[in-house]
Amino acid sequence: MSQTTKKALAASLKKLARNKPVEKITIVDITEDCEVNRQTFYYHFQDIYDLVEWIFKSESTKAIEGNKTYETWQNGFLRVFGYVKENKEFVTSVYHSACREHLVYYLYRETFELLLNVVNEKAGGMSVREEDKEFIADFYKYAFVGTLLDWVRTGMKEEPEAIVRRVGVLIEGDFSKALEKFSSHSPF
Repeated sequence: MSQTTKKALAASLKKLARNKPVEKITIVDITEDCEVNRQTFYYHFQDIYDLVEWIFKSESTKAIEGNKTYETWQNGFLRVFGYVKENKEFVTSVYHSACREHLVYYLYRETFELLLNVVNEKAGGMSVREEDKEFIADFYKYAFVGTLLDWVRTGMKEEPEAIVRRVGVLIEGDFSKALEKFSSHSPF
């Protein structure tokens, strides 16, 4: 029952965000739309920011599931774009609100996980320190998320497939080159 109630509260917030900025939505708005009382809301969440964070956390695992290899990273990144596009009104509302950090954190976390898996796969047989692999994944994470946030900021007009294809062309072979530079044979 707990997950069902959380999902219902999340659906209400997303529905309300279609017509109203997230920062203007109140807990009363959500509970009235969801037909529960305020105590029910507070049983599950501390505030609206907590609900926004839960939405991104709970829905994020589905976004890139099974697409964390070198061969499938583009599909994983495309699925993150797809999630954002499917939830355009909600994501845009969050992007333009005080809750923006929850969106950015979600994107950084998902993208880092995807890229770290790719980096680890490409590092097979190489002697590269874990912190260097994480540094490489972090570096690309900022480029990927920056590209995605710029796409959100500009109204999501360009097709995600075109963006992901261009990113793929830009970084083709770069993971391996970066790992070679950080290998134990390197002066780092």
